[in-house]
Amino acid sequence: MTVVIPVRDDASLLRRCLEALGRQTWPPDEVIVVDDGSQDDASGDVAADHGARLVKQPPQGIASASAVGYDVARGDLIARLDADSLPPDDWLERLLQALIGDASVDAVTGDAWFLHASPRVPRHAASVYLGAYRAMLLPALGHTPLFGSNMAFRRDVWSQVAAEVHREDELLHDDLDLSFHIGRTRRIRHVRGAAVGISARPLKMDRALLQRVHRGFHTVVIHWPRDFPPLRWWVRVRSLRARATASVQLSTPGE
Repeated sequence: MTVVIPVRDDASLLRRCLEALGRQTWPPDEVIVVDDGSQDDASGDVAADHGARLVKQPPQGIASASAVGYDVARGDLIARLDADSLPPDDWLERLLQALIGDASVDAVTGDAWFLHASPRVPRHAASVYLGAYRAMLLPALGHTPLFGSNMAFRRDVWSQVAAEVHREDELLHDDLDLSFHIGRTRRIRHVRGAAVGISARPLKMDRALLQRVHRGFHTVVIHWPRDFPPLRWWVRVRSLRARATASVQLSTPGE
């Protein structure tokens, strides 16, 4: 299992994330930190101090940084965190069990809670936030979307979509883009209970929120007309039915 973490000038939070990965009940075989053009050397030093494999690139955006990490990952399973994510000790074990325990599942994604949120923020605010995110994208995707701060997938699945993802588009949400490409013909599962701590920044009603909405709309539209909802649903249903049929035929003893 490889864990990929894109980072840019976020050394202190990266240190916290790597320390949490060091406490996992199912430790990763490899941790890759992709430094997306940090202006200081701190992030690279933190990665080295924690035994992570450091990959550097000029500032090209999180989509490119994440993709580069997936490209060079050696593990058969690839997980993704953000530098400001805080995984509990059993986080990786829960995701791994979901993938290993069901061969029909190609990618998994989990939940979150907000770190250092105001006391006035309800305890389940992150669940509401992610629930709304999934509900809004269900019509466009036909399935649950991947959440970039907490997700994992099989390396062979990445190999099949690596040439299709939009690496150079800094405006899009890379996790939603990956959801379009993986979920079109493969199965993504939401793993309840596999939650990580994330920044409370999404709660702020500011220009950043409007930008996130704009980026989400952009990510959806650039996949049209190929993934226009009715056509996408039809392709997805046919593909999953074909896989189910093939699985039954393989498991049926020959005469």
